[in-house]
Amino acid sequence: MADKKTKSSLKTAVAAAKKQAEDMANDKAKSKKSGKKHTNRVVKYFKDLRSELKKVVWPSRKKVVHNTTVVMVCMVAYGLIIWGIDSGLAALFALVVNNNAA
Repeated sequence: MADKKTKSSLKTAVAAAKKQAEDMANDKAKSKKSGKKHTNRVVKYFKDLRSELKKVVWPSRKKVVHNTTVVMVCMVAYGLIIWGIDSGLAALFALVVNNNAA
C-alpha cells in the first residue's frame, strides 16, 4: 500500500518537473522573440520623451531670476534666525554652567 502512494507521488513529481521544463523552454523562446520588441520599446520611450519635453512650458529668464532671489533671501533670513537661536541658547547654557561652578 505504501508502495502505491510512493509511485503516485513520484508520478506527480515527474509530471510537475516536465511542466516546469516546458514552461522554462517557452519562456526562453518568448525572450528570443521579444528582442525586437525590446528595441522598439526603447525607441518609443525616447520618442515619447521628446514629445513630452516639447510640451513643457519653460519659465522666462526674468521669472527664474525672481524666484532665485526669493529663495536666496529666505535662506539668509532663516540662517539668521537659526544663528540667533543658537547664540541665545549657547549664552543661556554658559550662564547655567557658570552658576553651577560657583
